[in-house]
Amino acid sequence: MTEWEKMQAGLMYNDFDADLFDRRVAAKMLFREFNRTGDDEVERRQALMRQLFRKVGERVWVEPDFCCEFGKNITLGDDVYVNFGCTILDCGQVTIGEHTLIGPNVSMYSANHVLDADERIAGGLIPKEIRVGRRVWIGGGTTILAGVSIGDEAVIGAGSVVTRDIPAGVVAAGNPCRVLRPITERDKTGFVPEAH
Repeated sequence: MTEWEKMQAGLMYNDFDADLFDRRVAAKMLFREFNRTGDDEVERRQALMRQLFRKVGERVWVEPDFCCEFGKNITLGDDVYVNFGCTILDCGQVTIGEHTLIGPNVSMYSANHVLDADERIAGGLIPKEIRVGRRVWIGGGTTILAGVSIGDEAVIGAGSVVTRDIPAGVVAAGNPCRVLRPITERDKTGFVPEAH
């Protein structure tokens, strides 16, 4: 089993493997090219995202500067918006559901280096999936750690550090991030978009 195959299976792998190094270089070449595109180069950006990510939905918009580790472990649903400065370390699978908004400078780290120093400096790393549900809003400057799931329609306050699962339909914030309250009908503002 290759180190990439171990990673895909969620098993401990050697982070210093030569093939993984090459895969990181390939991802960097793609996201750097993506980051040099202009807002008017929509088709070019879409083509680069299709090369970089495992799967990318329709009407996805990612602002530069974006960076990731491999790209091939990232899935973005339809109508996802990723604001400036997003970093995704995707040794574990990272899935972002449709109609989700990612604020500026959000980081997602699906990696867990092992705790023992000898094993860590030898390259021991354990990937853990991150799942962000549908219709979620992740506030700016949030950090999401390995193994976390965020439920549908949750709102994560700016600057949060999400260390454990967050259920659907709640406002959560803080370091560590914790549920503050459910989102209810009282949160509706009456906003109705104008027809164009």
